Amino acid sequence: MKNTVNAMFDTISPAPPDAILGLTEAFKNDPNPRKTNLAVGVYKDAGGATPVLETVKEAEKRLLTGEKTKSYLPIDGIPAYDAASQRLVFGDSHEIVTSGRAVTAQAPGGTGALRVAADFVSEISPNATVWISDPTWPNHPSVFESAKLKVATYPYFDPATNDIDFDGMLATIRTIPAGDVLLLHGCCHNPTGVDLSLDQWQAVAEIAAERGILPLLDFAYQGFAEGLEEDAAGVRIIAAHCPEMLVASSYSKNFGLYNERVGALTVVARTPDAAEAALSHVKRCIRANYSNPPAHGGEIVRTILGDPELRRQWENEVTAMRERINTMRHLFVETLNEKGVTRDFSFIARQRGMFSFSGLTPAQAKALRERHGVYIVGSGRISVAGMTEGNMDYLCEAIADVLKE
Repeated sequence: MKNTVNAMFDTISPAPPDAILGLTEAFKNDPNPRKTNLAVGVYKDAGGATPVLETVKEAEKRLLTGEKTKSYLPIDGIPAYDAASQRLVFGDSHEIVTSGRAVTAQAPGGTGALRVAADFVSEISPNATVWISDPTWPNHPSVFESAKLKVATYPYFDPATNDIDFDGMLATIRTIPAGDVLLLHGCCHNPTGVDLSLDQWQAVAEIAAERGILPLLDFAYQGFAEGLEEDAAGVRIIAAHCPEMLVASSYSKNFGLYNERVGALTVVARTPDAAEAALSHVKRCIRANYSNPPAHGGEIVRTILGDPELRRQWENEVTAMRERINTMRHLFVETLNEKGVTRDFSFIARQRGMFSFSGLTPAQAKALRERHGVYIVGSGRISVAGMTEGNMDYLCEAIADVLKE
């Protein structure tokens, strides 16, 4: 007998593909033997592989022999992991850490930490607007809008100078109402690769404090700009001025734990009591979402950060990744010049982190993809972390070709 009840799913139209992950799917299906994926933010070594860090392998060996249970974690995750996350962000002896004004909840990746932050803000201040940079990571609006929060933008990047539109940024921040959320990239701004100077961080912090704005730091690339301590400078400047703030950390990049989904949300309050009250609401948000976090990735991070020798080795591995990315930046600029490109791309060597805003147009990005199998985001964002000595000539020849038009 034919079912005549209306089907809920028959009238659904396909959702648009993710701006970044959709390109990865297209890349997988591309038959071009020289295809190159510079769309997704994943570190590649000289051989084009995304390696497992040696410290991660050692930590996993220890977990394999020492793990006693697969029972649920607490809602806010592994206590030692949460404490280590705080210390990595603020420093071992920072007043925020020693006073108990900060609480941390383990989350499934930086995206999970941002979504928990969004749900938390939506619960305690549902009329708040989240202010994000223009441009920003394409998933930022979706994360906050999915939590029923309003999203607005502030100027950040000036394509005419390939630098920060700092005057425009400050002018907009000075209009943000008290209680709204200001999302800032802690370092290695995605997608531009252009970071605030220490003086600029100071100016932003002073305005945020004066206006009663809640800063939310997206801190996904600690160690990939100048160093683990140096990259925390902006976060700590904000902390020195603003008595309340949120920090969403990710360990996908600096531990290479992309598929383990390892992150943390830290809430800083005026007092330890206020921090604990905030944590109770954060835990409510987590319980209604994923209940509690997965253990494996968090245990890896806890093991490495909790062992002085492993910590030292890990810091060396982060340094090696950072230095390789910076080497690729300079090689990219040099190779473009060798291929006869006359446009000035020297700004790419001055940018930091895994990404650069290349200045290539959507039409040029499409031509790179269709004619050469080189995949970059339509905005012109290129993942420098995906460049290798092996693909550099082909990449720069492709860019030189599309720039001729």
